[in-house]
Amino acid sequence: MADKRRFGRIRKLPSGRFQARYLGPDGIDRPAPHTFTRKADADRWLAAVEADIIKGTWHDPNRGRIALGEWATTWIDHRPNLRPRTVALYRWLYRKYIEPTLSKILLSDLTPGMVRAWYAELVAAGVTDTMRAKAYRLLHAVLVTAVDDELIRRNPCRIKGAGEHHTPERPVATIAQVLDIAGRVPARFRALVLLAAFTSLRYGELAALRRSDIDPRCTTVTVRATLVEMSDGRMIFGPPKSAAGRRSVTIPAAIRPDFRRHLRDFAADDPDALVFTGAKGAALRRSNFQKAAGWSASVAAAGLPGFHFHDLRHTGNTLAAGTGASLADLMARMGHGSTRAAMIYQHATAERDKSIAGALSASIAKERDRARSGHARKAKR
Repeated sequence: MADKRRFGRIRKLPSGRFQARYLGPDGIDRPAPHTFTRKADADRWLAAVEADIIKGTWHDPNRGRIALGEWATTWIDHRPNLRPRTVALYRWLYRKYIEPTLSKILLSDLTPGMVRAWYAELVAAGVTDTMRAKAYRLLHAVLVTAVDDELIRRNPCRIKGAGEHHTPERPVATIAQVLDIAGRVPARFRALVLLAAFTSLRYGELAALRRSDIDPRCTTVTVRATLVEMSDGRMIFGPPKSAAGRRSVTIPAAIRPDFRRHLRDFAADDPDALVFTGAKGAALRRSNFQKAAGWSASVAAAGLPGFHFHDLRHTGNTLAAGTGASLADLMARMGHGSTRAAMIYQHATAERDKSIAGALSASIAKERDRARSGHARKAKR
């Protein structure tokens, strides 16, 4: 028997439970997503729906009837301005951690409890903190867009701190250790090590450098591109990591002779020629670099076992900060971007960058003099 009321209808089913229905703002007659044990519960549910319609916050429950897997795949494919490596990472994270559990669930049916259960499964499976955080951030971002597109009312990803992870502090080399590593790797990689440490360029930025990016006197290097190695082996030249990544950095005077020797001995004269290549002249592959450079043995001999190539950039940033450079100067030299980029970069100047390079150069020269003096004393004994 139907219950006549001002908004919606309630009827008692043969099972003894109560069904609620209402006419939506779009003219479609809809049932509640479930039945109710008590009539009062059905009445409260209809009152809440009516309140949403009056406030203009009513949400069409059918809009979210799309599987998470279909939505996530479309989200990744259509996401603007993603770098190829980021797209590959998102697809891998989805296939590895999200798809097995959540792909067939409709967006409208996905609840905070389901997300918590999924996350708990990752923890129980021993997935690392870093991977869990990345997978959770991806799922959260996918569902943020679903909310923006009004497919769901609220994001069910509500686990506090799940998207955060704390990376252990990486080691910082001394100038003496950087010079030691540079002296141990093959000659064609010496300048690569020195530039990574004392100009704070990323590996991909260094691998993408061309002769035309170096000024004739080897005083500055301009970052215009980056080289990305995909998981399938493809090598892709693309724009810098961010708008702030396109920059000119002053090379410390103390390492310019090393860089000039490198250009003379290992780089072709063509303006478009790559500055750093493998032994056969091909672009440097990150996956092959450590073996070709004898990296593990070199850093271990320098007293830095486990030291990564990227730690050279961290070292350079730390050394530059030690010169008294301001945050704006450091951000400009490092090529970092942020939501406050305009405020940061308006204070950074090329002159200040030269000062940073000059201070670094003085420290390098001092360390080299100290090393020479030590060798001379040993020779006299």
